Amino acid sequence: MSERRPVFQEVLGEDWAKLGEVIRRHYFLRSFSDDYICVKGVMHEVEHSAFARLLLPFARIVGALVPYRGRDVPIEVHYTARPEDGTLHWDRVFHFAGRKPFHFRSRMQQTGPNQVIEFVRFGVGMRLRVTAEEGALVFRDEGYVWRLFGYDLPLPVGLLLGTGYIEERPIDDRSFSMRMTLKHPLFGELFRYSGVFAVPEEA
Repeated sequence: MSERRPVFQEVLGEDWAKLGEVIRRHYFLRSFSDDYICVKGVMHEVEHSAFARLLLPFARIVGALVPYRGRDVPIEVHYTARPEDGTLHWDRVFHFAGRKPFHFRSRMQQTGPNQVIEFVRFGVGMRLRVTAEEGALVFRDEGYVWRLFGYDLPLPVGLLLGTGYIEERPIDDRSFSMRMTLKHPLFGELFRYSGVFAVPEEA
């Protein structure tokens, strides 16, 4: 049996080589393994609009998004592969001043070349197209689904949440920047956060 490659190398194919070296080290995790990494950093901003506040109760039920605002928020992100399946698991731990650590958890599964779905609770997921662009790993929203009995049923959640964009971009051989935005065609930017992370030397 051939040696397993990192999950995102499988997703990107030959474009894996276009990623910055620090991004490739960050995403060394292989499917069906016990690979693990934790990166630490600071979110320079975590913001949402006044309209987005109306959506937060629904978002909290399904375990999506971050309900607080803040500046220079310490964060660590735990990435874990699972030996029993091909998914990658995220646990983003935000340390807002005066609050208990807030966990934003999700899992990601490859569904085809350049395609993944990121799931939160109750089988709600976001389809994402994954590309390598100028060294950065870029995720673009391609709609929402509800996984029910093994089927991915389209959900019109995008009419409320708009379209997501995520990127992780190299800074140097030890660190990278990250930003996420959700933009609605009528109400503009609903959510955003951005920050800088360090990849441990042993990665």
